[in-house]
Amino acid sequence: VDTEIELSPELLLELPAKLRREQETFDRTGGLHASVLFSREGELLFLREDVGRHNALDKVIGRALKDKLDLTEVILLVSGRISFELMQKALAARIPVVAGISAPSSLAVKLAQESGQTLVGFLRERGFNVYAGQVS
Repeated sequence: VDTEIELSPELLLELPAKLRREQETFDRTGGLHASVLFSREGELLFLREDVGRHNALDKVIGRALKDKLDLTEVILLVSGRISFELMQKALAARIPVVAGISAPSSLAVKLAQESGQTLVGFLRERGFNVYAGQVS
């Protein structure tokens, strides 16, 4: 995946709060996963929730494709663990940056490193870990 997105720590640290502000169903139930697409400037483009992590990602990618959004210019944030399969789906959609509130699996890290994707885990208000790619 080729990208010219430059990620600053400040931009990344703002994303979890933007996600939480928009999770109306999660506020009521406490039991949904979310996938969110942000512009390279951190503008929330699409958010989808589902009881399944994979379904939430499928929904947000599907919405973006239906609207003909250039996915090579977005940042994906997922609310849960970042699995190999989520990274595969992001790669198939040509999404260059994947961030998660929780941990990535070792296979997700390996795929991100091999594919040229940026992978950020444990993204919280106070910090994050970069597993592949770089944050400037």
